Amino acid sequence: MTMDVRTVLEFATVTRGLSLFLQAVLNAAIPDHEADAFKPPRTEDPLYLDSVVEWLFGGLSHWDAEHFLFIAEKGYLYEHNFAFFPLFPVILRGLAETLLWPLSSWLSVRGRLLVAVALGNTALFLLSAVALHALSRIVLQDRRLALLSSLLYCITPANVFMTAGYSESLFAALTFGGLFLLEKGFTFRACLALSIATAARSNGLVNIGFLLYLPSLHAISQIRVYRTTKKGYSKIFHYIWAIICLIFTSLMGTAIIALPFCAFQYYGYRTFCTPSTSLERIHPALLSLAERRGYRVPDENGPPPLWCMRPLPLLYSHIQDVYWDVGFLRYFELKQIPNFILALPMATLGIMAAYAYFQANSELCLRLGLWETSANKGLDKPSPGFFNPRVFVYVVHSAVLLVFGMLCMHVQVLTRFMASSSPVPFWISAHLLLLNEPLLHRRKTSNPCVHIHTHSRNGCKHTPQNPIVALLPHFKACSPTTQSILGYFLSYWVLGLAMHCNFLPWT
Repeated sequence: MTMDVRTVLEFATVTRGLSLFLQAVLNAAIPDHEADAFKPPRTEDPLYLDSVVEWLFGGLSHWDAEHFLFIAEKGYLYEHNFAFFPLFPVILRGLAETLLWPLSSWLSVRGRLLVAVALGNTALFLLSAVALHALSRIVLQDRRLALLSSLLYCITPANVFMTAGYSESLFAALTFGGLFLLEKGFTFRACLALSIATAARSNGLVNIGFLLYLPSLHAISQIRVYRTTKKGYSKIFHYIWAIICLIFTSLMGTAIIALPFCAFQYYGYRTFCTPSTSLERIHPALLSLAERRGYRVPDENGPPPLWCMRPLPLLYSHIQDVYWDVGFLRYFELKQIPNFILALPMATLGIMAAYAYFQANSELCLRLGLWETSANKGLDKPSPGFFNPRVFVYVVHSAVLLVFGMLCMHVQVLTRFMASSSPVPFWISAHLLLLNEPLLHRRKTSNPCVHIHTHSRNGCKHTPQNPIVALLPHFKACSPTTQSILGYFLSYWVLGLAMHCNFLPWT
C-alpha cells in the first residue's frame, strides 16, 4: 500500500466515523420534522437492543433509505418500491443474515439492517475512495491531483447519502472500480463491475458510453499502428479484425451492462402484470397502509395496471412519472427555486469543468478526442493534469449527467447524482485548489502539502500532512477559491447530516 492510498484510507475512515457520530448526536438533539414520507408500520416486535440501535443509527433510515430497508426486510411489495434497485437491499439482508446473525436474539431484522447500513456503507465508501484514487492516478497522470481529488471526495457534499441507507457508496465503488479496470484494459472485468453497478442504480446504464468510447479509442490507436507497420493484404486484414473486435466488444459489453436493468424490469412486469399472489398473503398493517396511501400491491384477483398494456411496459418509467412526477422541465416552477439554489454549487462545478476543458482542448473536443490533433501527439503519453486528453470522455459524461439532472430530474438530487457517478466534480475542485491556492505550493517536495514536517528522531524522515486538514487552520488566509470550494464541501457535509437525519428536506 502506497503512502497516498494510506492517507486516503485514513481520512476516509475518520470522516466515516465523524459522520456516524454526528448523525446520532444531531438526530437526538433536533426533533424530527413531520414529513410526508414513506413510513411503513413495524410488523415485528422489538428486541432488547433495538432501541439502542435506533438511537445510534436511526438517522440513517430516513427519506429514501426507508424504502431500501423495507425492501431488504419485506421484499418488493408496493409498486413504487421498484424505483429502488435490488443490489443494495440484497447486500443489507445478506449482512443481517450472515455477519450479524449472532445478534438475532437481541436485535430484530430491522435492527440488524440498520447496523448493516452503518457497517456496509462505511466499507463501501472506503472502497470507493480507493477506487477513485486509482482511477485518478491512471487518467490524470498526476499524483498530487489524484491525491487531492480523493481527499476532497472524503468530504463530499453528498456525504449524508454516502452514510445513510442509500446505494450511492455502493454505486460509486462499482463505477469508479469498473472505469479503472476499463482504463487498464480489463474489458470483461470492467463490464462485470459496471453491470453490477446497474443493479444498484438505473443511471449505471449511462456507463455504456465509456464502454463504447474507450475501446473505440484503442481500436483507432491500433489502426494507426497498423497503417505504419503493416503492408498490403495484411494491413487490410488487421483493419477488419480491429473493427470486428470493436463491434463485438461494444455489443457484448452493452448487453452485459444493460442486463440487470432489463431483468429487473421483467421482474416488475411479472409481479404486477401477471401476479401470482393474493391480498390475503399480505400483512394487514401493510395492506392498510397501501389502502390509505394509494399504493398498488400485486393481486392475482384484480385487474392489471394500465402501464402493462403499453407497447414497452417499463415499470421504472411509470413510477418516475406517476409517483415522483419526473419528466422534462417538470421541475421548472417558481416554488422549486430553493431546490435549484441547493443544486447550484454542483452545477457550477460541472459547468466550469466543461468550459475550462473545452477552452484548453477545443481542437481535441471538436474531434471527439478520437485522433491526434496538431497540438497533441496522441494519448499514449498524455500531458498530466485535468487537461489531459484522457479526461475528455469523463467531462462529456459529467456534462450529460448535468444536463439530464437539470432538465429531467428533481434538481436537488443533482448533488448526490453527480458525486456518486462522476469523478469530474472532485477533479475540477482539486485542479482549482492547486491552481489558485498559494499555501499548497509552499513545500519542499512534490507532495501536495501545506507544510512538510520532519518527525523522525534522526531528523531525516519527511512525513507529509493531509493537505485538506493542513489547510483548515489557515482557512482565513486561503484564497477565495479555496474558501469557496472547502466552504461548499464542508457546509454540505455537515448540513446534510443535520437536515436529512431529522426528516428535513435536503438534496
